Amino acid sequence: MEILSIIFIVVGLFFLIVAAIGVLRLPDIFSRSHAVSLTDSIGAFFMLIGLALHEGFSMNVFKILAVLALLYLQNPVIAHATVRAALRAGLKPWQREAS
Repeated sequence: MEILSIIFIVVGLFFLIVAAIGVLRLPDIFSRSHAVSLTDSIGAFFMLIGLALHEGFSMNVFKILAVLALLYLQNPVIAHATVRAALRAGLKPWQREAS
């Protein structure tokens, strides 16, 4: 069980690192928000499942699962609100310049 929890945590870390690279490399708020909201959800899912497996059956597992449920409810709302605020502020999506 310990090896399985380590595998889940490492996979979660991989997706969170990909999200961080996406924030640094992508050109505008719209593409950054898209990349981060997807990879953050997947990365947090694997990290929290790995932590739940590591903890075993205890009260902490229910707390971890509650955090996971709240994350999946809040992450799309936060991404949508961020992009909508950017649109209302007048930011335009990045477009490749014609050469």
